[in-house]
This record gives sequence, C-alpha cells and structure tokens, in this order.
Amino acid sequence: MTQTIERPAEAGTKIMTMAQAITDALDIALSNDDQVVIYGEDVGVMGGVFRVTQGLQAKHGRPRVFDSPLTESGIIGSAVGMAAMGMKPVVELQFAGFMFPGLDQILSHVARYRYRSRGRYTVPIVVRMPFGGGVNLLEQHADSPEAILVHATGVKVIIPSTPSDAKGLLLSAINDPDPVFMMEPIKLYRSLKEAVPTGDYRVPLGKLRKVQDGKDVTVIAWGGMVEVANLAATAALKSDIHVDLLDLRSLMPLDLDGILESVEKTGRVVIVYEAPLTSGFGAEVSALIAEHGLYHLEAPIVRVAGFDSMYPPFNGLAHFYRPDAARVAEGIRKVLGA
Repeated sequence: MTQTIERPAEAGTKIMTMAQAITDALDIALSNDDQVVIYGEDVGVMGGVFRVTQGLQAKHGRPRVFDSPLTESGIIGSAVGMAAMGMKPVVELQFAGFMFPGLDQILSHVARYRYRSRGRYTVPIVVRMPFGGGVNLLEQHADSPEAILVHATGVKVIIPSTPSDAKGLLLSAINDPDPVFMMEPIKLYRSLKEAVPTGDYRVPLGKLRKVQDGKDVTVIAWGGMVEVANLAATAALKSDIHVDLLDLRSLMPLDLDGILESVEKTGRVVIVYEAPLTSGFGAEVSALIAEHGLYHLEAPIVRVAGFDSMYPPFNGLAHFYRPDAARVAEGIRKVLGA
C-alpha cells in the first residue's frame, strides 16, 4: 500500500538540497553509532567528488571517515569483512558506472553472506553511488545499472528523488541488517531544495510515494525521472488528463501493492526510467503488473526509457538519450489512445 509520511508537528525542518540532506544523515549516523564508518575514493579529505561527505572527517576524525585506494572491489570487499564483525560501513563509489570492477564482491559475497552462513551473519553495508545523466558527464559517469543490482538477490536497492527521502531512506538503510545500495541521482544533488525534517528522520524501505493523484493513467518513475514525469503530468492537466504519478523510491523491496492499487484505478500504465529500454527495471515492473493486474489493464503498458546504447559522453547527444517531459507526454498520449 502507498504510505503518507507523517512528520510530527514538533519536529523542526531545514531547507536543504539532496546533497545537504545526505550529509546530514551521515553526520547523524556517525554521531549516534560508533560502529558506523564512512570511506571511499576521495571521501575523507576532499569530501567526495560531489562534496557530499565534506566536513565529516574534520568533525568525526580519520578513523571514522577516511579515503580508500582506487579499487571498487577492495572497497566493497573490505566492507563485507567489517560488517561481518559488527561494524556498519557506509561506502561511496564515485559513480554507479564504476561499480563493475566490484561486481564479483557484490554478486559472490555481499548478496550471499546471510544465505551462506544460514543467517548467522548479516552484512549491514550501505553502498552509495551517484548515477544518471542530465549534467553532461563523461563516458561511464551517467550509467543507470539498477536492474543489475536488483537481480543480485539478497541486496536492497533504494533511489531517492527528494532531499527528504534521501535523508530518511539513508538513515533507514544504515540501520537495516541487510546490504543496501543507495543510488543518488546526480542531477538532483543541488537542483532542488525543500524543507527536510531535522534529527533522526527515517523513511521505511519498500514504500512508494504518491507524487500526484489522478484517475486517467498511472505513471511510474524513480530517481531523476520523477522530476521529468512530474513535469509531463502537470502539463497533462491542461488537457484534463489526471496522472497518478508514483515514485517507487525503493526497487527492492518493491511496493507492488501500491502499484497495483493505482493500476486498478486507472487501467493504463506508463513506466519511465533512464536506463536502456531492454531488460531495464521497467521491464520487471511491467511483467509484475501483467502477472498480477492484467484484468485491470485497458491498454498495453508503455515504457519510456533510454535507448539501447551506451549513454552518450560529454557532447550534444546526451539530452537526446535521457527521457524528457515531451517523451513522457508522448507515452501518456499513446496509452490513452490505445
């Protein structure tokens, strides 16, 4: 079921960007639990490539926040040992496209440790990784490999699209007994601000967020595509088309009940994601809707996604690859005209 986050009236808020909200969450986690450590390439002295960990080493010390060698396999592999011994490592990979050298550790160890040890060991690792395009990045800097991570049975995958969710999801992830990968949309780090609850604020994993309420078509998105889909949904109101816009924010576990509730209401579905179309996570969402909600559908499901090619590097083609509001609007028109 969908969930409305209730913020206590007495809780204060502070205007933050997504980057600031993540920094705040990491600061709180370090302060509340001495088993939490943060490390990665340039995370300590420099504060990370996007300065998300800036100031944390100065405040909490080098034993708690430190730089690692340039080795994604080593970063993730060392976190497995730390977690098995009771620590809570929060590691940063500079870009999601750099995770592939660490896939052996992810697939062979991180995802399997609880199963392999028959529940005797858990691996409370959080792996943070910036992902997605929209800011003219180089090759391998804008990849969206969320489907690969979801396929690694045994890990959880979360993707915030607002500063509040970034903070709340991250604090929940750090306190989760299982390994969690948090993919952070690069374009949203500093492009939007909102009032974020202060203190130890948490958003439960596995619950989607209703962005807009509508009766005509369900649009499902996550990460940077929520902003894009919201623009299309708002524009559709001028044509008296009311979009039920869902931000999944948690891909694993997935809020299937919340999705099906919306599908039952609208009968039409558009799924928006930034990864290549073929075998992207949108294909899994589409299959689940067909499997569990086929008789509610009044038209074939439409996917709006990246193209089946590499994400274009720093040049004028990048904005053609990344879905925009016009392509989402076209998908809405297509599913309504079917």
